Amino acid sequence: MTEVMLQRLPHGDGLALPERASEGAAGADLCAAGEAVLEPGARMLVPTGFAIALPEGYEAQVRPRSGLALNHGITVLNAPGTIDADYRGEIGVILVNHGAEPFRVNRGDRIAQLVIAPVTMARFAEGPVPDSPRGEAGFGSTGT
Repeated sequence: MTEVMLQRLPHGDGLALPERASEGAAGADLCAAGEAVLEPGARMLVPTGFAIALPEGYEAQVRPRSGLALNHGITVLNAPGTIDADYRGEIGVILVNHGAEPFRVNRGDRIAQLVIAPVTMARFAEGPVPDSPRGEAGFGSTGT
């Protein structure tokens, strides 16, 4: 298991550390460190009260929670949001309300999931790309 260092910020006092809800869960729940009302069609950056230090060669992905998406139309706007290994600031979650009703974010509410994943580093080289059976066909070219 990979260890990830978190630093609790002053406004994160009393909040639970990110944790997986079950043994087989890929993501750890992130909680809101503040309170706000998210109006329909609006977006906001919700602080979590924690800064992160990932090991080199890893990223953290901020992903939506399925229950918030299904029940309220609340999702992570840039899903998955990527946190790079050299980022040392607070974890923030960009929420958007696609629902029809205002949504209240309460301090301590589970608002997103954090998935830690290895990153394959690539070097890009310029040159011709080889042919493939798909060729240059664009979006949707492989069917529905």
